[in-house]
Amino acid sequence: MKASTTVATLLALGVGLAAPLATSPLATSAMQATRSAPDAPYVAAQSHTVTPIKHVVVIFQENVSFDHYFGTYPKAQNPGGEPKFVAAPGTPPVNGLSAALLTANPNAANPQRLDRSQALTCDQDHGYTAEQQAFDNGLMDKFVESASGSGCTDKTQVMDYYDGNTVTGLWNYAQHFAMSDNSFGTTFGPSTPGALNLVSGQTHGATPEAAGEVQNGTVIGDPDPAYDACSGTTTAALSGRNIGDLLNGNGITWGWFQGGFTPSSTSGGTIVCGSSHVNIGGATVTDYSAHHEPFQYYQSTANPSHLPPSSIFKIGKTDQANHQYDLSDFWAAASVGNMPAVSFLKASKYQDGHASYSDPLDEQHFLVDTLNRLQHMNSWKDTAVIIAYDDSDGWYDHVMSPIVSMSDDPNGDALSGPGMCGTAKAGAYPDRCGYGPRLPLLVISPYAKTNFVDHTITDQSSILRFIEGNWSLGRIGDQSFDQLAGTLDHLFDFTGGGQAPTLFLDPFNGLPIHK
Repeated sequence: MKASTTVATLLALGVGLAAPLATSPLATSAMQATRSAPDAPYVAAQSHTVTPIKHVVVIFQENVSFDHYFGTYPKAQNPGGEPKFVAAPGTPPVNGLSAALLTANPNAANPQRLDRSQALTCDQDHGYTAEQQAFDNGLMDKFVESASGSGCTDKTQVMDYYDGNTVTGLWNYAQHFAMSDNSFGTTFGPSTPGALNLVSGQTHGATPEAAGEVQNGTVIGDPDPAYDACSGTTTAALSGRNIGDLLNGNGITWGWFQGGFTPSSTSGGTIVCGSSHVNIGGATVTDYSAHHEPFQYYQSTANPSHLPPSSIFKIGKTDQANHQYDLSDFWAAASVGNMPAVSFLKASKYQDGHASYSDPLDEQHFLVDTLNRLQHMNSWKDTAVIIAYDDSDGWYDHVMSPIVSMSDDPNGDALSGPGMCGTAKAGAYPDRCGYGPRLPLLVISPYAKTNFVDHTITDQSSILRFIEGNWSLGRIGDQSFDQLAGTLDHLFDFTGGGQAPTLFLDPFNGLPIHK
């Protein structure tokens, strides 16, 4: 999709960017009761932690490759009429798009800069096999042929990227806190494998088989979760353990908080998750996506009927909600000093960054609003926010991932030839070729290093490993990728007493608010 006066007009009016979140009745009453006291007296998260971090907040967004958002960081084009980004002196470079990659790319087209009027794009092909084909034995040169979306009129758009004039907020967070330029999807494939790898490091153990979704007992597509009344007809269940099970076993509070989780209707016993918002292009987008909710695949951590928490003070603890909540419940708990030790935040779809129905500007509004509010809280002093993504959407990235898990399924793999992602080790679970595409990862915290780029190899399960290590939970086991995951510790400075200053941004333009 190219520049559009409709989008530009809507941007000027702020349509879709400031719509309120859908809220559960419990959260609504809590927010009304605490409106005059936005941050109740601070209550420290329970249990000993290995680091000074007592609260981890994972903001898990959708479908972005590293080069798509950070390929030219820290250099922005800065045309007139767009928010200006100028890097601070001494800003470290990233492994991004070199002059040669921009002008003589080995793919069928050169990457082109997308501006703010092109925030809405088509969705690319981010299938398990298609992404491997785009990698082409590590040559990284078949993205136009293999990863461009079937609904994209311009097949070369898969190569394109934004800079700090559109993803301005994320570039400013990178300036003031820490980011990685060497973090990858744990495996190839779309949203559901990424979400499962985040919470368990495991995509195997799925039943039943579903063509194109589950292969040899491994999730490679986007089946909906079996334990969710708002799922469609193609579903899967996962066996084994996830991080929720480990947290429960150690008495640590936690929760997954997702936009649109509260049912819009329960008429006649039929549960409907139908709340919606309007994005910047004027399209109405349903808030909730069942296959973005990883804990609903596991019977032990599911809340099939989307029941609300029994009270604000039970949020994070085991009750009828079973740790699965509406996004508004997170703020209800935080407002009374009851933020769980570990929180996963999932935006409503129009703000999750996923191409076709979301975009970097709606996404920026969510990220900035969330971080501005968190930094105002007393609990900020021991909080770490991790911004991560579930998959690349197929967007071009020039870096070949290290392959730590090989697979040779003739019906799924294609990295090193038809049916091949290397040669699988004896006894290895199939269809878990990885690491997959390179993805953005940022750490925002008083304990984050400032204006720092980490080059340590990490993946989505590195977040899982950080949580396991911080609360001494042990490992998932059963070939979970948490055993292989690189550390996030290099993104932090635990020796300086948590001195990284707060940064408040304008949600519309992503620029710092100077007070």
